[in-house]
Amino acid sequence: MRLKVEFTTEPFDLDEAPAHALVAREVIEAAELDAVDVGPFGNTAQGGADAVLSAVDALLRKALEAGATRVSLQVNVVEEEEA
Repeated sequence: MRLKVEFTTEPFDLDEAPAHALVAREVIEAAELDAVDVGPFGNTAQGGADAVLSAVDALLRKALEAGATRVSLQVNVVEEEEA
């Protein structure tokens, strides 16, 4: 099964990326995922279920430890042709 995760971390800072946002980006980029898209207001990544779920676990733990007060995420099952 393939999954797609979309997430944001808060609080936002339009002048400089906060530590929690940088940590979240590092976690997602280091994970064994594909189709990673990191942006200023939202991030997406796709991969196998185990890889996505492991990355989400690490993302939540590390972003909260780095000062995030809210992490919004959505996980969807994707069809193979979307990959």
